[in-house]
Amino acid sequence: MEQLRDRDLRSIQQARDLVLASKAAQRSFAEFDQVSIDRIVGAMAAAAEKASDRLAKMAAEETGFGRYEDKIIKNLFASKAVYEYIKDMKTIGIIREDKEEKIVEIGSPVGVIAAMIPSTNPTSTTIYKALIALKAGNGIVFSPHPAAVKCTMEAAALLHEAALQAGAPEGLIGCMDLPTMEGSRELMAHQDVALILATGGSALVKAAYSSGTPALGVGPGNVPAYIEGSADIPMAVKRIFESKTFDNGTICASEQAVITEKGIEERVREEIIKQGGYFLRGEEISRVAAVIQKPGGGLNSKIVGQSAKTIAAMAGISVPEETRVLLCEQKGVGKDYPFSMEKLSPILAFYVEEDWHRACERCIELLNYGGLGHSLVIHSNNEAIIREFALKKPVYRILVNTSSSHGAIGATTSLAPSLTLGCGTIGGSATSDNVSPMHLINKKRMVYGIREVEDLKSKAKGLDERDLEYITRLVLEQLKKM
Repeated sequence: MEQLRDRDLRSIQQARDLVLASKAAQRSFAEFDQVSIDRIVGAMAAAAEKASDRLAKMAAEETGFGRYEDKIIKNLFASKAVYEYIKDMKTIGIIREDKEEKIVEIGSPVGVIAAMIPSTNPTSTTIYKALIALKAGNGIVFSPHPAAVKCTMEAAALLHEAALQAGAPEGLIGCMDLPTMEGSRELMAHQDVALILATGGSALVKAAYSSGTPALGVGPGNVPAYIEGSADIPMAVKRIFESKTFDNGTICASEQAVITEKGIEERVREEIIKQGGYFLRGEEISRVAAVIQKPGGGLNSKIVGQSAKTIAAMAGISVPEETRVLLCEQKGVGKDYPFSMEKLSPILAFYVEEDWHRACERCIELLNYGGLGHSLVIHSNNEAIIREFALKKPVYRILVNTSSSHGAIGATTSLAPSLTLGCGTIGGSATSDNVSPMHLINKKRMVYGIREVEDLKSKAKGLDERDLEYITRLVLEQLKKM
């Protein structure tokens, strides 16, 4: 017990020391111009790209999650794709000027950022967060997941070294090697931390928002994938499986359920089986359900990032050698239907509905069960139905005819390349965007007068008292709605 307390105390002290070091370095870094910052960020991206293979191997070995080959792609996405997107952004000094409206926007860093790192995507998330933080002129301190300390530390260390070699001040990037709940709370609540970037489970995100420090958090993604009657069924299944098997489903934007219509049910089933899907039957269903959900509820972490065949073996069932994804037809959503939850592994719930209206309702039901604000996929060639889905679904990423894992993070779509996907207020997030450097700066607005008070008064002339009362009432009603 004494050793445990000592570890907690050392973790708290480490958080304080790293924040103070980053704060001191960031004061100096805040004086750097855009050219200098861009040179440093470019060097970091190049170093991360070069080490993508080694970091992927470390992450796979340490966490036991996912596929090594896919983690290389994640690291390359976090270094190359993110860098290409942010490299020409103006984040410091005058970033925008509207001469006609006489508005000048001036960017300035927020300060030191506390970055919480998940075990599912540890090295790629570290690379991504470091690049966007420094691009915006900030310092950053990482708190790794306890199951991914070594690989996160290694990624942070090589990024720090690359930044130093390019001229950044010592201590700008820090990483805890004693992550505890107490240390993480100290980091998030520290008076010199300006912002928290929280990527992880719901409990972590809630802790970030409860810390008293401004935070950008990521909610869970119980993503439905709807195959509509007009869809190219082979392509739809191909995209869903590419997404669901990518790093064994560890990206929170990966599909968790397939919803289709009775009119095309058999064709969809046939294509799923053809492409390596296995529909569970009889006792197999209860066996796999038992390894998905813990007895008291909640996801069993032992299946996270494991292959379909490994999970089948854990459940004590045999599946064909070519099995890529396990599927189970469901009639409901909730705790009594374990397949309906976010599973972070190659397992999909399967729903068949009468028509697209019922499918729409089922998607909303799934989103309400742990996916509000995140993402939804629709495979369809009917633009009217696609638009209807986009207007009515409580999510902020509507992905059309693409792989969800890759589309939501901006790899196969034109969304901002990001590994922190905001879920908006309905999902408990402060933003609904894919987080970029522009979320990590403060904007000053210098504005010039473009009209005089007399102009306002002259516009009010000619209106009688009832007109003014009516206009005032309308304005107040609009303000209440904002």
